[in-house]
Amino acid sequence: MRKGDELDPKGLIFEAYRIDGITAAECRTIFLDWALSVPGTHVPADLLASLLVRYGNEHPDHPMTQTLRDGQERIAQPRRRGGWRSRKRDA
Repeated sequence: MRKGDELDPKGLIFEAYRIDGITAAECRTIFLDWALSVPGTHVPADLLASLLVRYGNEHPDHPMTQTLRDGQERIAQPRRRGGWRSRKRDA
């Protein structure tokens, strides 16, 4: 893996796996920075799946692996659309 490729443009995920003693909170912060740097032409769910293939098997207990899994689950969950503001008012 070279630092800064299509899956990890800034090399953030790569570096997170290299930080000894990194915490889950730090991984979430890095993940957010990664997510914000993903080009709009890419599908984040596909990138997460590829990153898990790249790192998950070698580092199953690493907090970044869990963060990537959490991100994958979050993307898969259906989101609620609308709400009280989107309802039409009865005239």
